[in-house]
Amino acid sequence: MLRVSNIKIDIDDSIELVREKLCKKLKIKDNEIKYYSIYKESIDARKKNSNISLVYTVDIKLKNEKRFMKFNPKDCVEIKTNKYRDIKVGSEALEHRPVIIGSGPAGLFAALLLTQRGYSPILLERGADVDTRTNDIDEFWKDGKLKANSNVQFGEGGAGTFSDGKLTTRLKDIRCEKVLSEFINFGAPEDIQYSHKPHVGTDILKGVIKNMREEMISLGAEVRFNSQVTDIQIEDGKVVAVVINDNEVLPTQHVILAIGHSSRDTYRSLYKSGVEMEQKPFAMGARIEHPQEMINKTQYGKFADHPKLGAADYRLTAHADNGRSVYTFCMCPGGSVIASASTEGQLVINGMSEHARDLENANSGLLVNIETSDFESDSPLAGVEYQEKYEKMAYELGGKNYNAPVQLVGDFLEGRASTSIKTVNPSYKPGITMTDLSLCLPDFVVEAMRDGIRKLDHKLHGFAMEDAVLTGIETRSSSPIRIKRDYETLESVNVGNLYPCGEGAGYAGGIVTAAVDGIKCAEKIIEKFSPRNI
Repeated sequence: MLRVSNIKIDIDDSIELVREKLCKKLKIKDNEIKYYSIYKESIDARKKNSNISLVYTVDIKLKNEKRFMKFNPKDCVEIKTNKYRDIKVGSEALEHRPVIIGSGPAGLFAALLLTQRGYSPILLERGADVDTRTNDIDEFWKDGKLKANSNVQFGEGGAGTFSDGKLTTRLKDIRCEKVLSEFINFGAPEDIQYSHKPHVGTDILKGVIKNMREEMISLGAEVRFNSQVTDIQIEDGKVVAVVINDNEVLPTQHVILAIGHSSRDTYRSLYKSGVEMEQKPFAMGARIEHPQEMINKTQYGKFADHPKLGAADYRLTAHADNGRSVYTFCMCPGGSVIASASTEGQLVINGMSEHARDLENANSGLLVNIETSDFESDSPLAGVEYQEKYEKMAYELGGKNYNAPVQLVGDFLEGRASTSIKTVNPSYKPGITMTDLSLCLPDFVVEAMRDGIRKLDHKLHGFAMEDAVLTGIETRSSSPIRIKRDYETLESVNVGNLYPCGEGAGYAGGIVTAAVDGIKCAEKIIEKFSPRNI
């Protein structure tokens, strides 16, 4: 198979023109094509006030590829396959069903693959099913009533369920194809397979996750909600069982640990049990909101309202004068800033969009890198404690009722507290408190953010808009801990049969990378063991 890049059409052209231009580029006749599919679509908006183009990369199978490649065609490379292929099943006996802890992307895809291959896994989720969880979150956003195990961080689908559902990744791994294909199979839009910046949206993602669960159950998996793993039993350096809700012991030979980046009580329990882990850098900052209309015009010029473009996004980085990196994270076009707390007395926020991305504001994390040298101890848990310290400060600054501390960008840059909203309406619920964000962030983070906002305005004019809104604080961009695992086996370096997995274990950064890591861990069980004796 061949992969051909740089096939360009005008934004108003039909996508059917891609095949014609492909033939012209390769100097072939249409009947020489046995198969072709779009691998990637991107937008060329460099001439946004005169012309915007769509640029395609296409996978194609020809009748005589070897002869064709002798001529070394431009923008054309050979690939082995563009589809995920199942690995061979092992032969060792597996007495107990594999257990997956956590139903975020890593846990879901580990469970899905094991189910599809006949291993009948048990998926344990500390939180509620997605429908119950949605109701609990809506109540929290309305009245500030937080439920400890049913919130934006915990519950079916993990934290990514209440996000933009962004599926972008820099990962070059054929397993990404399986992730996207399975999402489509369970109800996601087909264009995520090739879109340059694919996203599902939280509204569609909820249905996709339910469909995955129902399929797994029909194929023999067991999915259990409100089932928090409170201990992992270890004998002779290997996992032998997990304890659920402090009272049920579930024997198992293999545990995939996909707990997510907010399971702080589980981190502490694992540390107490001697599971090796280490500090990991993360990032901290706030969410910044601008009018989506302004972002559209800045990014797309006179094409801002073109139906093929939708709500514009951005991805920006800057190097602050104090040596810190400042960058935008998890940008949510046409979305909202959401209350994402998972612990009483602590406040953290995130961003979310539905598939249509049709709300009035754009928001993005505006983050500054936090190094392990910033932590206040050498303990592997120091990063968690660092997060908790500032989340408590934000909670108190907001009014101790989950109202978020908010400041206008103009006031933030001048170092004065804000007293009222102007032209940009904050989207955060249950409420806001106008204040000074420097009171709940480290000084070096505030300094870097101020410098970064001014520098990013040179890259995206209007970013430093005085009326733009900053909402604090964001601390959960990634896990502050890495649970150490062997590079080859993917097992914990000192506890056998335990597979630290996904974002919570420090090995992923987003929905797709976490899902791929879940697949990798499941493959390690499949290639060694047979499901026949389960």
